[in-house]
Amino acid sequence: MQIAPKHRPPLDPGFQPAVLWHREYARLVREDAGSHPLAIALVRADGTVSRFDLDVLPHTGENATLNRKIVERLIKFLLWQRGGYRIVIGGDPAIADMVRGIYSPEGARAFDHGFMGQKIYGHPMTVESCAIADVPTGRESSMPLGRNLEGCRIGFDLGGSDRKCAAVIDGEVVFSEEVVWDPYFQSDPQYHYDGINDTLRRAAAKLPRVDAIGGSAAGVYVNNEVRAASLFRGVSEADFEQRVRRIFFDLKREWNDVPFEVVNDGEVTALAGSMSMNDNAVLGISMGTSLAGGYVNPDGHILPWLNELAFAPIDYRDDAPLDEWSGDIGCGVQYFSQQGVARLIPLAGIAVPEGMPFAERLIEVQTLMAAGDDRAAAIYETIGVCFGYAIAHYATFYELRNLLILGRVTSGRGGELILEKAAQVLADEFPELHRQIQLRTPNEQDKRHGQAVAAASLPKVI
Repeated sequence: MQIAPKHRPPLDPGFQPAVLWHREYARLVREDAGSHPLAIALVRADGTVSRFDLDVLPHTGENATLNRKIVERLIKFLLWQRGGYRIVIGGDPAIADMVRGIYSPEGARAFDHGFMGQKIYGHPMTVESCAIADVPTGRESSMPLGRNLEGCRIGFDLGGSDRKCAAVIDGEVVFSEEVVWDPYFQSDPQYHYDGINDTLRRAAAKLPRVDAIGGSAAGVYVNNEVRAASLFRGVSEADFEQRVRRIFFDLKREWNDVPFEVVNDGEVTALAGSMSMNDNAVLGISMGTSLAGGYVNPDGHILPWLNELAFAPIDYRDDAPLDEWSGDIGCGVQYFSQQGVARLIPLAGIAVPEGMPFAERLIEVQTLMAAGDDRAAAIYETIGVCFGYAIAHYATFYELRNLLILGRVTSGRGGELILEKAAQVLADEFPELHRQIQLRTPNEQDKRHGQAVAAASLPKVI
């Protein structure tokens, strides 16, 4: 299927925006009298359900290839955005059979099958077929998040290269600090425990007492339990189960069982934006060590979604960049993170030492950008064009008024260029979205303290 973007990323001209692929597929559907409805439901362990409806081409001949692409990529996006271990497909048994083969222990999405099933939800992933009338209806729950500012609180954020903390009294930051650490390949869980506890002690030393502790970290957390997180990727499965899964419960006990809440860092990013802007319908995107996402709905609440947009596909070409962890291609982490910058560096003709850490490669690009280097500018332009199309794709799945963008990749003039190019793509290709969605970056005060205050506000003090 041929698509013709109005904008081409200068260092990645083969990029096929998912949103344009969907647009062209929808045109083919409208022109084919045999097209029919298809419903996809994702059921989570708490009984909530996300449902997505679309029309598909007749599943025959060459159409079957197009159907495979759109349905598989759509389910992949929905799984990492909304979560679920039970996939129910109504309206076409042949498509359901196809998906069952893909999302299986032997299929192309074996990683997702195991990760979403047992690791996240504690159930084997299943794919079911039924009549479209029997597909479960959407049943989402929502809950308020944070905004509790009274008392003496600690807020912390655990990243892949640093730990941040803040001491907060009645919503005012009285101390903040950033400590370098290297958690990814540490096999001893005690390294993580001691590092987090050290951060809490540093903040507590600046408070007369500790009434509550709130934190954020990359990964999936359910009721303070670590389900999956790249921070602990170096820990063995046995040590993860024994020492990491309930690490925040152990820390809570050490801190006299004060109210203690930990959520995904993307959720706190979105919460910080919502609090700063005094508005809702916020998607927070952080381009850092990885790609983090979080969402505050129009009511100011969060949903039981994962928002792990690092693994959500945004590029539909067949030879898109590969994510070495999941084994999939075209997913956001390869475009909007330090890893994405590292991928583009050789394409820009910039030489860096072999084995240089991604964070240092980003610093090199930022230094060149500040010096007016056109090669560095091409990297940021490429990210910006891809991001503009990704925003339009995200708007298919989120109700948006505000998009908050932050993270080290977006620092300095390079970050400004990313937003300029993204806004240009929206204006030229999606003018309605350009009018509807405000692209925002945190001010300097919010950059320094907004995330910490938002994290500190998570627990309620009874």
